[in-house]
Amino acid sequence: MLEHFQGWLAEASQATLNIVLLGVILSLSIFADTLARRTRVPRISILMLIGVGIAVVHQVWLGAASGDILGGLSAPLTQLALVMVAFLLGSELTVDRLRDTGPLILITSLFVIIGGGLVVGGGLSLLGFPLVVAVALAAISVATDPAAVSETVRESGDTGLRAKVILGIVAIDDGWGIVVFGLSMAMLGWVISNDGQVALLHALWELGGAIVLGTMVGMPAAKLTGRLRPGEPTQVEAIALILLLTGLSTLLDVSALLASMVAGCMVANLSHHHTRSFREIEHIEWPFLVFFFVLSGASVDLYQIDDAIGLTCAYVILRLVGRVVGGYLAVICNRRRAQSLPRNIGLALTPQAGVALGMALLAAERFPAYRDSLLPVVVASTILFELVGPVFVRRVMRS
Repeated sequence: MLEHFQGWLAEASQATLNIVLLGVILSLSIFADTLARRTRVPRISILMLIGVGIAVVHQVWLGAASGDILGGLSAPLTQLALVMVAFLLGSELTVDRLRDTGPLILITSLFVIIGGGLVVGGGLSLLGFPLVVAVALAAISVATDPAAVSETVRESGDTGLRAKVILGIVAIDDGWGIVVFGLSMAMLGWVISNDGQVALLHALWELGGAIVLGTMVGMPAAKLTGRLRPGEPTQVEAIALILLLTGLSTLLDVSALLASMVAGCMVANLSHHHTRSFREIEHIEWPFLVFFFVLSGASVDLYQIDDAIGLTCAYVILRLVGRVVGGYLAVICNRRRAQSLPRNIGLALTPQAGVALGMALLAAERFPAYRDSLLPVVVASTILFELVGPVFVRRVMRS
């Protein structure tokens, strides 16, 4: 039976198999939604576990090597999903919102980000892990899942300073994360390169070029958005923006995340009807995120998992410690403004999801020699943090 099935697969074209597999993934996502509602297990964790299950079938049952199960289609799908996430994230960075954020939220978020990143990066370096792994995971650790945190805070019913600070931090946290990740990748490329001058120029181009690209795409898009009526033209414009940002950032070899965030920020601040484009992207975003989370789980090399167990445990512990230390220092250094904030506020920022996974995939693509170290760690830790993160958030809200 298995031999006949493998023979049938061998005869089918890759394009046909891709279409079937995409349909299977979307069908399984419906099951994931139902299971999530009945068990309260996060959808993201279920989708990534489905991806791991696909990896088991692909690598163990069919005996195929780890890698792209869609034969080259996974990369553009995940890139599109990441660009959508970053573009929508940029929409949160409006001048009015940043003005309302206030110094307390800004300072607290900086303490958590810097403190957490230093603890993770320094801890992994002291434990003897390679520089690329330590720096990449330190940058990835900065990202937070705003949806999980926001939902748990709203469930608590708290509308005081504590809730406002936590919601304010998660609103800008991933923006900081994308900037930190871009700087870290550029720095690593410069440090490990044999030609420091060329690497430095490349790093400057990767970051500066992303800002220029985001501005050049975002400014005309902002003008165009204000002149369109709601409906099909707006949807076409939104899809065109995503495709242009994805393709041009790859073509120009600049940070797709940073370019998309800048473009989203431009549209949000310069257009009078900016919500139209963002709503259209939100309407089409979820199927791409389904592919993204499932393919992230399926990209793990199951035969290399044993080597990543120690690194995963170290990363999880150090990230928790870093969040707690960063939050504690933020409260201590802002006693006058943060009297009602709990000193363990950093625990409320532990969930991580799409942005962290996207960073891991980009880091693995940039440094393929460390792919089998980075991906299993981030996939496993994301599943864990999505499960236990809301518990920590509830604890902080009750303390």
